[in-house]
Amino acid sequence: MIRRMRAPARPIGLGLVLVSLFATLALGAAVKAPCAGGDWGDGRQYARLCYTDIVPLYDTEQLRSDRLPYVDECQETEANCDEYPLLTMYAMRFAAWFSHDHETFLIANEAILAVAAFAIAVCLYLLVGSRALYFTAAPTLLVYGFMNWDLFAVAFATAGTLAFLNRRNTTSGALLGLGAATKLYPALLVLPKVAERLWRREPVAGVRLAWAAAITWVAVNLPFALLAPQSWWTFYGFNSARGADWDSIWFIGCHRLTGVETGVECGSTRLFNIASFVALATTVAFVWRAKARRHPGFPRWTAGFPLLILFLLTSKVYSPQYGLWLLPWFALALPSRTLFALFQLADVAVFVTRFSWFGRLTGASEGMPFEWFEYAIVLRTVVLVACLVAWVRREPQEVPLPVLDSAQDVAA
Repeated sequence: MIRRMRAPARPIGLGLVLVSLFATLALGAAVKAPCAGGDWGDGRQYARLCYTDIVPLYDTEQLRSDRLPYVDECQETEANCDEYPLLTMYAMRFAAWFSHDHETFLIANEAILAVAAFAIAVCLYLLVGSRALYFTAAPTLLVYGFMNWDLFAVAFATAGTLAFLNRRNTTSGALLGLGAATKLYPALLVLPKVAERLWRREPVAGVRLAWAAAITWVAVNLPFALLAPQSWWTFYGFNSARGADWDSIWFIGCHRLTGVETGVECGSTRLFNIASFVALATTVAFVWRAKARRHPGFPRWTAGFPLLILFLLTSKVYSPQYGLWLLPWFALALPSRTLFALFQLADVAVFVTRFSWFGRLTGASEGMPFEWFEYAIVLRTVVLVACLVAWVRREPQEVPLPVLDSAQDVAA
């Protein structure tokens, strides 16, 4: 595929893209290194800004033994166990088999997450050449790449987009289904891709994509759902029942209404769930309509970018590493250096102020006041809204693609 790409798509070589990826990941690993030992009694995870979910979850997910997630019951503790989607849990399980303490567990996970990052970089390079640097050189990747396991889902989503744009509809759906079994967000990307096929009067291709995504997700999850339904449901039940997270606009609203920085309760969880869904559906319809009126022929699949932004803005949960979801879309749908730089600034500001405030909250360090964290969230929100406006206003551009080998690929 690289051999047959159009020349203008590759002003720089893949080697330079991968060198930048290696440098970013190496710096990211260095940032997390002070937290690798797992001894956080001195509050170093906040004072030194090296926090990562990977280290504590080695214990809370009970991975020191050969326990199989979902299949083997968790011992009863105060912490949640088996709280991630299936493929993410088994990525942890795989890394734990090569680990004997917190440090080796972190290193093992960094290694397999680096493979996922490599796959993302190659997929983006195949699609947009040098614009893959929007991913490989991003500060968001540096600070969040090894914080959680989101890079696996991003890899499936990006590979699914590559397959989609190469007319591999069944493959694209299967990859998105695997992504949804890793982190639910790739399931959202099925919608604009199916819309693209329907808009181009290719309903069979759209149906194949949708069915492939659904069947793949069911095939992966069904055995565990039948074998251990309660454990398998933990992730879905936990996220349905949780309240507004610190990084969400909902939390800021609650804080302003109640004046309380922690343990905010300004409405029922069910109310948050309904309000989030209504806000998402309403804003997506508005942005879609605005884009269609301004550019009637815009590629519908690119609506995955505003869809993810609106999901993050309207959701009651916006974990800081979710910024990784958007990085490939800056390369694919909105290659604006200015907006990208502003998003990086805001995303890193959220990281610094969030964990600095946590240090202050726990007494581990002086830290920044909560208001600074709020300002960073508001800044990120403003930047993301600006990205929405820019996407609506931007003239649609063709993504350089490898030449198809045969007409049979159209129906694949």
